[in-house]
Amino acid sequence: MKIVVLGATKGMGRALARRLCERGDALFLLGRDPEDLSRSARDLEARAGRPAGSVGTAVCDLERPEGFAPALAAAEAGLGGLDTVVVTAGLFETQERLEADAELARRLLTVDFANTVVFCEEARRRLLARGAGTLCVFSSVAGERGRKPVVLYGAAKAGLSRYLEGLDHKFRAQGLRTICVKPGFVRTGMTEGLKTPPFAGEPDAVAARVVKAIDRGQPVVYAPGIWGLIMLVIRLLPRFVMRKIGF
Repeated sequence: MKIVVLGATKGMGRALARRLCERGDALFLLGRDPEDLSRSARDLEARAGRPAGSVGTAVCDLERPEGFAPALAAAEAGLGGLDTVVVTAGLFETQERLEADAELARRLLTVDFANTVVFCEEARRRLLARGAGTLCVFSSVAGERGRKPVVLYGAAKAGLSRYLEGLDHKFRAQGLRTICVKPGFVRTGMTEGLKTPPFAGEPDAVAARVVKAIDRGQPVVYAPGIWGLIMLVIRLLPRFVMRKIGF
């Protein structure tokens, strides 16, 4: 497949890009740091035994929507087509920091919801123009239910999850396969320093589940899988219980 990955330089995105590249998919990386992009591209080429320059890159910052169309155009030209767009990039901060810093909260809400949707809309138009394609986007279990520790982050991810669900309902028959990835707690740089809960996952295990979901066109995937059951229970809890617990 010809795959664009936004956010392939760190954490789950890096693990996913490695798996896709090693199995033979053609990749084009998007991200905000040119040096990180270059290092990641060379790493992928070395791991897959590909010639230098075979993994293309372009700068794309989720805080700068004016760069979305040029970045995707560069990817489309570099790959000679487009089958799949993967979005793993986003911001995370603790609820305490977001409550204390209104500007940080604004940035996170804008990046994780509004600008991610704008990027996905640009990708959707390009994929549908080619007749079919896959849009795979990382949301979070934080968006499943309003919860004390993730009020703001969870709100952004809830909006993103509902948007992706709507895309699936509207455009699946036209050839667009939309995949919403809902990770639980995963050990990455983003979660470094936070208390590790039970059932924490590793980036490579998450990547393995996501690759299978892409191949199957699975609309929703929880990673690690146990989080699907955990969040089923959480969704069923009465509101008065949710007010009392700290989860």
